[in-house]
Amino acid sequence: MHNSAMETLPRILIVDDDTEIRTLLADYLDANGYRATAVPDGVAMARALADDGSDLVVLDLNLPGEDGLSLCRRLRATSSLPVIMLTARAEPLDRILGLEMGADDYLPKPFEPRELLARIRSVLRRSQGAVTRAAPARRHLHFAGWKLDPEVGHLIDAAGLVIVLSGAELRLLKVFLDHPKRVLNREQLLQYTQGRDAEAFDRSIDIQISRLRQKLNEDARAPQIIKTVRNGGYLFDAIVEAEARP
Repeated sequence: MHNSAMETLPRILIVDDDTEIRTLLADYLDANGYRATAVPDGVAMARALADDGSDLVVLDLNLPGEDGLSLCRRLRATSSLPVIMLTARAEPLDRILGLEMGADDYLPKPFEPRELLARIRSVLRRSQGAVTRAAPARRHLHFAGWKLDPEVGHLIDAAGLVIVLSGAELRLLKVFLDHPKRVLNREQLLQYTQGRDAEAFDRSIDIQISRLRQKLNEDARAPQIIKTVRNGGYLFDAIVEAEARP
């Protein structure tokens, strides 16, 4: 493939300390229309992101040195880059923690490479779709003293402080902003944000809402913007106004 064509392929960064898994996944993604880079730890991950950037990171939770949860948390402090966390099947708590740290999706080991490919395509489609829809409007959305820049995924408070949202948090907030004063259940929120049905005991939406409430400085015991409706779901209880175009 010519270099110019290679440069247009989505870039996937695989972070896993297992050499065999790294090689297998990189070869598989390269053969399926992606430009994959594979590294063994957080130090190499930081170097790869600085040198070549990435469109999505596949991040193993159990890494030597700084683990995947810590790396995801640090990445989320400055970037909305999509992250798919690889977790151990026997540790459901790891999946919950991964979502709490800002991962966009998780995949339990062991898995088939084609399943990871499907998750990558889905996450990239959602994240790129959100930017594509938001870009033409070029307007900020105002609610409850907050301002959202939907193009870059930044929340701005009344004092002008910028809060970075993950891709998952941005999609969830945009769903609420599109449906203010309306009760949405977990199944609806999963369909709107991830395009999939809820699985039994799937609490990923609750975790994302908890993270979003934290970003909005909500009191977890008595939230005023994103309210819990018993046996119903969640209600975005704020007036939403779009900034007038210049």
